[in-house]
Amino acid sequence: MNELGGKERFDAASLRRRIAEPETDATSATDESDQPSVLNPLARQIARQYRDENYSPTLLIGQIRLLELASLLAINLLAAAMLLSAAAPLGRIAVLSLGSALTVLLLQLADTYHIPMLRSARRSRGRVAAAAALGILASAGGLYLVERQSLVAGDYLLWLAAGTLFLLVERQLIAFGIQHWARNGIMERRAVIVGGGEPAKQLVRALEQQSDNDIRICGVFDDRGSVRSPAVIAGYPKLGTFAELVEFARLAHVDMLIIALPATAEARILQLLRKLWVLPVDIRLAAHANQLRFRPRSYSHVGVVPMFDILDKPIRDWDSVAKRAFDIVFALLALALAWPIMLGAAIAVKATSKGPILFVQKRHGFNNEVIDVLKFRSMYTEQADPTAKWAVTKDDPRVTPVGRFLRKSSIDELPQLYNVLRGDLSLVGPRPHSVYAQTGERRYVDVVESYFARHRVKPGVTGWAQINGLRGELDSDEKIRMRTSYDLHYIENWSLLLDLKILFLTPIRLLKAENAY
Repeated sequence: MNELGGKERFDAASLRRRIAEPETDATSATDESDQPSVLNPLARQIARQYRDENYSPTLLIGQIRLLELASLLAINLLAAAMLLSAAAPLGRIAVLSLGSALTVLLLQLADTYHIPMLRSARRSRGRVAAAAALGILASAGGLYLVERQSLVAGDYLLWLAAGTLFLLVERQLIAFGIQHWARNGIMERRAVIVGGGEPAKQLVRALEQQSDNDIRICGVFDDRGSVRSPAVIAGYPKLGTFAELVEFARLAHVDMLIIALPATAEARILQLLRKLWVLPVDIRLAAHANQLRFRPRSYSHVGVVPMFDILDKPIRDWDSVAKRAFDIVFALLALALAWPIMLGAAIAVKATSKGPILFVQKRHGFNNEVIDVLKFRSMYTEQADPTAKWAVTKDDPRVTPVGRFLRKSSIDELPQLYNVLRGDLSLVGPRPHSVYAQTGERRYVDVVESYFARHRVKPGVTGWAQINGLRGELDSDEKIRMRTSYDLHYIENWSLLLDLKILFLTPIRLLKAENAY
């Protein structure tokens, strides 16, 4: 077989750029994947089975590292206190912290933090014991250099036995837990096979042959008829078409879409990805049946099955934990600072017009879920438009005098801090639009093909588009295209520093806003 390199090497990055290219012909932007698809009863039943969120292996591994680091430090401090005479506590803590960290690093280098190793504690016992011995030896040596106190062999063996025994028992309990979670579907990666026929059958067989397989195949989707793509493939039912797959993935908690097509079928893959990239999932192209061999760095692997990485789920695992912590901390800080303003706004709304203080509007949230977004009411109650089908314009008679000020200053958005604490919104992200929002007589998705790709992350109270002047009425195709482009740029380039920048620039840029009515 040939080994390809240079220009011939499969370029997933180039393919990703081509997927995200804007659609210039608005009449072709509407795609069948954008229309609501009715799932057949079997597909809907299976989607309900996977509705609950599973547990991320990456998060579990990180938590195990933290647990072992903290536990080893506690064991080391206790052993040093029992076996050595008193010494300067700060120096001892520093040395033993480094020794504990070194043990965790050695466990990492010994590949003991992979799910197959964690699932079978027996396979890693030797590596765990060796890492514990070297880590504790380094800790004892460090204490001798700092405190000039040495251990006799018996004391060292007692210390080593305590550390090693803890790790072995803890790893055995973790193995039992992982096996239990795997049996109950709590910790697994849920995958859908995209494409049918013989390639899909080979892929399923390759995945099932792995002894340590954390992939749960939820089903197969294919547009082709039963002649080229049978109703059951390697024991898994064909649940529908590619358009129905989008609806299935929005109902079920799916982690990965694996495309069972040859890498040479680039035109068909590109057409397919334009439908699927709006979903917040990993998208992989199976490479197990390729007749051509590419350079090793071109592949990732699901077990031993080679894959091309086409798209990754944005803001995942520990990034999502960090972003959620960021949201909670700054939302609480904002509430502590803004409560007098919110109280004044509430009194003004209630005192100047009849109706409730808060206005609740249904908007699109993460993965197209419908959420209830809170705002201070800015319109006369009898003229309010919960659907936001007709955008507010300059000098709109539906808006109250107080509401006009609240909207201009964005004070009407402050109740959304409660949405942030509730988990519906993030502080920073693409702004959520009403479920029925449209430009003129057309929905936003009819104007921009990639519109729903904004929903791959949780929407935000403020965003990259807003601080770049794209705020207020969306009364033209160009405005919705520009806002979508800025939102997608944010998703692809997200970082906590970018969130912090947007958050601190928001009040400054709001003072200069001219198109908010």
